[in-house]
Amino acid sequence: MARKKIIAGNWKMNMTPSQAVALVNTLKPLVVNEDVDVVFCVPAIDIIPAMEAAKGTNIQIGAENMYFEEKGAYTGEISPAMLTDVGVKYVIIGHSERREYFAETDATVNKKVLKAFEHGITPIICCGETLTQREQGITIDFVRQQIKIAFLGVTAQQAATAVIAYEPIWAIGTGKVATTEQAEEVCKAIRDCICEIYDEATAETIRIQYGGSVSVSSAPELFAQPDIDGGLVGGASLKPDFGAIVNYNK
Repeated sequence: MARKKIIAGNWKMNMTPSQAVALVNTLKPLVVNEDVDVVFCVPAIDIIPAMEAAKGTNIQIGAENMYFEEKGAYTGEISPAMLTDVGVKYVIIGHSERREYFAETDATVNKKVLKAFEHGITPIICCGETLTQREQGITIDFVRQQIKIAFLGVTAQQAATAVIAYEPIWAIGTGKVATTEQAEEVCKAIRDCICEIYDEATAETIRIQYGGSVSVSSAPELFAQPDIDGGLVGGASLKPDFGAIVNYNK
């Protein structure tokens, strides 16, 4: 069975609630593609208005982050129950910006992944190396370590439903894109790693995205690779260009 592509926009810290509604309304007619799951991961304050604006469309609204506790004295955090209560089905976990600016670690990523599954939320688990790590030739080792820790305690059944986003840090927002060969090589290594942890069936089912300056021009070739099942799109997801990325196969 062919894996259905999943193309997600990561809005990051952009768009006020009213701007979010306007953007959803602009993109609605542009992102219709039955071959693709379309997800907009938006700032927490935008989730409810974006959800309202996307009602009745193929767009699913996801979150950009989530805490690993049910509730309590965690000022400023969002719990999984808060997300599920408004209908959120996807959450980005462990984005390199969260790791770099907010001290997230492989261990906290694992806690969040487990908590997301507990609540029936599909985690989009981010991994990726720095330019230094790539130049040192340790990309595959580093990414495998991130994956192995992220999936600690996750069952094969849960893992099969997860999404992994490979985002080389040196390609995020820089305009630099990994070559198609580089992207496919790492996505294949991730799939092989999942096969080692679980089994071939799980590895064949799990969806692996590429992220990092995905554009209208780079999307068709990237998404045609055997181990790349879509993209996690940053800057381009805030523009009408996102429609052309979603319709890469038209």
